[in-house]
Amino acid sequence: MTYCQQFYYKKATSRLVLAENKAFLGSVAVVLSLFSLQLPLFAQDLANKSGKAESLLSQMTLDEKIGQMVQVDMAALRDRGDIQKYFLGSMLSGGSSDPANNLPETWLHAVNGYQAEALNTRLKIPLLYGIDAVHGHNNIDGAVIFPHDIGMGAAHDLNLAEQAAHVTAEEVAATGIHWAFGPCVAVAQDIRWGRSYESFSDDPVLVSTLGAVQVKGLQTPLPNGFTVLACPKHFLADGGTQNGVDEGNAVCDEATLRKLYLPPYRAVVAAGAKSIMVSYSSWNGTKMHANKYLLTDVLKGELGFQGFLVSDWAAIDQISPNFKKDVESSINAGLDMVMIPNGPGQANNYVEFIADLKSLIAEGHIPQSRIDDAVLRILRVKVELGLFEHPYADPDLLGQIGSVAHRTVARHCVSESLVLLKNDHQTLPFSKNLKNIVVVGAAADDIGRQCGGWTISWQGSTGLVTHGGTTLLAAVRQAVSPDTQVSYSTNGDNIGNAQAAIVVVGEMPYAEMKGDRTNLDLSSTDAALIDKVKAAGIPMVTVLYSGRPLVLGKSLDQSDAFVAAWLPGTEGEGLTDVLFGDARPSGKLPRPWPQNNSELNSTAISASEMQPQFSSGFGLTYTAGTKPGEIKTADAHE
Repeated sequence: MTYCQQFYYKKATSRLVLAENKAFLGSVAVVLSLFSLQLPLFAQDLANKSGKAESLLSQMTLDEKIGQMVQVDMAALRDRGDIQKYFLGSMLSGGSSDPANNLPETWLHAVNGYQAEALNTRLKIPLLYGIDAVHGHNNIDGAVIFPHDIGMGAAHDLNLAEQAAHVTAEEVAATGIHWAFGPCVAVAQDIRWGRSYESFSDDPVLVSTLGAVQVKGLQTPLPNGFTVLACPKHFLADGGTQNGVDEGNAVCDEATLRKLYLPPYRAVVAAGAKSIMVSYSSWNGTKMHANKYLLTDVLKGELGFQGFLVSDWAAIDQISPNFKKDVESSINAGLDMVMIPNGPGQANNYVEFIADLKSLIAEGHIPQSRIDDAVLRILRVKVELGLFEHPYADPDLLGQIGSVAHRTVARHCVSESLVLLKNDHQTLPFSKNLKNIVVVGAAADDIGRQCGGWTISWQGSTGLVTHGGTTLLAAVRQAVSPDTQVSYSTNGDNIGNAQAAIVVVGEMPYAEMKGDRTNLDLSSTDAALIDKVKAAGIPMVTVLYSGRPLVLGKSLDQSDAFVAAWLPGTEGEGLTDVLFGDARPSGKLPRPWPQNNSELNSTAISASEMQPQFSSGFGLTYTAGTKPGEIKTADAHE
């Protein structure tokens, strides 16, 4: 049994402790038993909602049904009138698909405008709008950006993970959006995969528990009756592709598939997930979007998933070169809604999809029963969400976006996510009363690098990508005594008479596709920067921003202290809380840390002949509030 499976959550008795997936399912049964007296009312409510969905279905024309199965990207919509013309049931904004003005009030106005079009259709079925809110409401300028999932896995705090998800829901709801494409419950095995930071861990137990509480946090109704729909992703084995290739092929037997990749979906279904996104990846050569056995027999049948399945971005196009055949294969496999980023004038657009699906039904290639099942699933979720009663958001919620209360939760997430890998000579915590401290590295004053990919734009970017956050440099200046001089050097020059140095290095922002790497060595530029500061002969802590463990080489040896900060998001004060002793380091590695590039796959690392630099669960700590030299650093296993 791995360390993660042994009491990953001993920090507080109120936290859920899981050692096996069976125990998780048992805990769900216990929770349900607490509400046994309310189950008859609950069942009646579900029956009423299901009855409303069935009533709507019975009134719908074929065109209206097909429209509910279509999800169109904001940038692809030819004009708003197409929502009524084609009875569109869903829209989304992809990673870089935003209104011209990226402010929250602009988003609310845009989404409400689309919703108004849907409510002018004959049956007035509300539009379900979705967005990739994967670490906060990350498309929106000024929203709070949380640590990416790998950092939340290091924090190993279920209560905090649920809070973060609920804060995200509040900010998503404030812009009128009802659907967040998260949490990602990939069990990433090979960190060469560019989406590794979207995976909580390589351990299915940790992924299962954090995924389940984030579903709960996202879907907890808001005070005004508005509810956000969670969408766990990507089913199935997206984190298990050969060599970590994005959208690649997972090659394994079914026993391995069930052991490593299926448990998180059992957990999120038990937690109440009502939508699930299907993976681009393949299993033993069969594209997941065409895998009827896994989508229908296993997920909908064996796991009892009652919600609906949505495709990934243009993902059915990858099944074959024939788009109409792709429509047939995916819908018959069990896909209920198709995400289409292309508009008229482009190949495989939403008008073409509608025509092809209608033709396939007329030709008998897709049975009417499959269409009715898909549409009923979608309608049932819309009814259960309360979307008919609350299609629009309360404009007063806009004030919550980027609020102090929300940033406080994110700051706490950052401080708990940090993993102290090294602390020789009790270098940390630094005293706030140092006369002169130098902060080194361009990343130290770059909110874009601090947040990583999926921040404002799909791939993310460097610089001031969003407003309202605090860089590490700014946080240092706020944390220290007014008498402390804080100098800043991007390249390690002009260190002067500094008594201590904080060197910030790490990966540039990236997301899926562009984030795959075959070599995970710390860059030569970063290694040279650490070399340069080491030569100054002052105590030095290295802070690493990365979406995965990197091979550190001699840079680890040269650092007096080393902090794995992952991609912490907008709240840099969470970093300085730990660096200056206001909070104790409590993060633990959610996956092994490789010593070299031959150990990038978790399966390889677990082999007896491999020795990772640090094992899963490793993390040092010290007592918060103490002064340098007064404490003994301890291994956080205890």
